[in-house]
Amino acid sequence: MGVLIGGAWPYANGSLHLGHIAALLPGDILARYYRLKGEKVLYVSGSDCNGTPISIRASQEGISVKEIADRYHAEFLKNFQDLGFTYDLYTRTDGAFHHQAVQSIFLELQKNGYIYKKETEQMYCEIDKQFLPDRFVEGICPVCGARSRGDQCDNCSTILDALDLLEPECKICGNSPTVKKTEHFYFRLSAFQKELELFVKTADDDKRWRENAIHMSNRYLQEGLVDRAASRDLPNGVSLPVKGYEDKKIYVWIEAVSGYYSASKEWAERHQQDDREFWREDTKAYYVHGKDNIPFHTLIWPAILKGIRVPGLPTHIISNEYLTLEKKKLSTSKNWAVWVPDILERYDPDTIRYFLCINAPENRDSDFSWREFIYSHNSELLGAYGNFINRSLKFIEKSYGGSIPAAEPDGIIKDKLKVLYDTVGSLIERGRTKQALEEVFNFVRLANKYFDEKEPWNEIKSDPASCEKTLATCVLIIRNLAQLLEPFLPFSSQKVKELLKMDDLKWILVENVAHDLTGVVPLFERYDVKQIEVELEKLINQSK
Repeated sequence: MGVLIGGAWPYANGSLHLGHIAALLPGDILARYYRLKGEKVLYVSGSDCNGTPISIRASQEGISVKEIADRYHAEFLKNFQDLGFTYDLYTRTDGAFHHQAVQSIFLELQKNGYIYKKETEQMYCEIDKQFLPDRFVEGICPVCGARSRGDQCDNCSTILDALDLLEPECKICGNSPTVKKTEHFYFRLSAFQKELELFVKTADDDKRWRENAIHMSNRYLQEGLVDRAASRDLPNGVSLPVKGYEDKKIYVWIEAVSGYYSASKEWAERHQQDDREFWREDTKAYYVHGKDNIPFHTLIWPAILKGIRVPGLPTHIISNEYLTLEKKKLSTSKNWAVWVPDILERYDPDTIRYFLCINAPENRDSDFSWREFIYSHNSELLGAYGNFINRSLKFIEKSYGGSIPAAEPDGIIKDKLKVLYDTVGSLIERGRTKQALEEVFNFVRLANKYFDEKEPWNEIKSDPASCEKTLATCVLIIRNLAQLLEPFLPFSSQKVKELLKMDDLKWILVENVAHDLTGVVPLFERYDVKQIEVELEKLINQSK
């Protein structure tokens, strides 16, 4: 059985911020975990290089769409690599392979009777002499009254049509657009109402989706699914594969989610592999994204897959709430954000991964504060985990000449470790990565308590045999913590693996191997708490 993991595709119109990483990190944790278990994993994503946001950025800078897309795609690749993300393929939506795959999906939907053509009305700007893509129209959301784009309200998550907006304005020139008739293709989403009701109910019964995904999906289903435009007059994107309509583009909400399928096919072709096992009915299919993308993954993408008769529907929806910054909503326009290229210059990637996981916005919004970030590193990563490893191995280095005692470790501790693999693994599989990491760090605290209670510095004099057992137990704990924490903290796990000369890490209890330690160095460095004020001042200044 294959495990498919799809990470949401960030728009290549600006740098990544910590909100993006908080939403996407569970995907890498899942991929690493399943690989440790020996499962066949396909983990895909890419940069969304089509659509309106990139066009807007390109026109602002006076350069081509391709130049913008190239710049940010290269930056995203580096950021994900530096953070330890292990995509099997991280691609882009402006590639020829993606375009051909999406066109094939469109034609298959059309052949199966789910695409039809009709005359419709669309916003038109008389000043700019063009039909306006929905994101080129801004106004007031008719549902909640907040300022909104023409495709979706960020405040209440309602999927909109630009025609729904109150007081609409053209984003290019600021004038009020008119409404003109035009011809477009539509996707028969309403045809899947009953099937999707059953699909969502089954997911709810099995508790495989986050509560926000169930709640939002049911809201749309109760309102009744409506057919949606499948084509748009867009400046860039995938051209319609229909004679006479080549100047129109496949609407981004069909095109972007189809990226998971196109990336899978691209991976298969590049590596001479068969990707069909990742699209079977028994495939575990995880989709990892922020809550603003829920309906596209829980309703629209399953409808498309049903429409092209692919049985591998989403089984697990990992839809995070939002990450706030110093108790305020992240705002890229106001530069109230911590940018990923910037934070990576000064902080350990495992520290970033740890904080975003242990404070993950799984069930409600969570906050990133520089104070908590610095203090959690110093107290948890350095003070608890790093300290346990350092004090144990330094004691062996000093008192045993670096030779790990060959005694039999404590049986109770060994049993607790076996249980920990099951507990943590089960939580990760259910997408509860925050709770999984908490379980491991509860054990880290237990390990420190064990070391303190055994007092090996006294034990070595009063009962040398018992001291050897204590230290052998500590090494057993360290070896297994390196495996248990590999999905979360891959860089420090790699350091421990090299230090203890471990074979390939696996998701199963590993025993001690006799060898000598050489050059024990701390896993983490302490961050100066004065850095908190430095970072806060920088954040405030950049947002002025």
